[in-house]
Amino acid sequence: MVRQHVNPLSRFYQLPRPLPRPAELFAEADLPLHLDIGSARGRFLLALAQQQPHWNHLGLEIRRPLVAAAQADGQALALTNLHYLFCNANVSLAPWLAALPQGLLARVSLQFPDPWFKKKHHKRRVLQPALALALAAAQHNNHELFVQSDVLEVIEPMVEVIEATGCYARPSGDARPWRLNNPLPVATEREQLVLSQNLPVYRVLYRRTMAQPPTLVELQQRLAAPLEQTAEAADNPPSSDAQP
Repeated sequence: MVRQHVNPLSRFYQLPRPLPRPAELFAEADLPLHLDIGSARGRFLLALAQQQPHWNHLGLEIRRPLVAAAQADGQALALTNLHYLFCNANVSLAPWLAALPQGLLARVSLQFPDPWFKKKHHKRRVLQPALALALAAAQHNNHELFVQSDVLEVIEPMVEVIEATGCYARPSGDARPWRLNNPLPVATEREQLVLSQNLPVYRVLYRRTMAQPPTLVELQQRLAAPLEQTAEAADNPPSSDAQP
């Protein structure tokens, strides 16, 4: 049985893994690429690759047995526009993204990631600032980044990191704070389960702007600023001595 969670900070998962180039993964490497980070058992991408044959689809997953099973499903259907790779995205993905041909990464999805609820475990969450910057650097104007979760405590920090980069904007007319529907034609298994129970799904679609990504230090400072402002407000409450 495959473990539901693995610790991405353990020594094994911190080893960098060189990832194959698109030409080694797909029959037509120049097709627009959809990258699904945390693809789990891979059934979402399996269905999407069949519906969208003029896209390449790459799933990344940190649990190796799930990658092997998903890859076998794609091979059984002889899908040449679908591949899955085993890696820790926060360790191995940035160099791969930096080497991509310009404009290839047209869509990124990050759906229902492991929540890691305890504060001390937040550094295990998948969308860390460095990864957000690597994605922004690899995408071009109007390329898409789609995130969703059924846990507010997970989606809100993701939104905070993405918007702090200054590189993404929500499409005009999208409902706020959350989209009402999934912009993709296929729902993940988790999404289907949550909706079948009449529970909410929190979604945001972003499009890459022409803004240049900040440095990692600048992004970390932007993310820390609201915390500093909150701490300052707590240390300096409004005076109760003010005269009417």
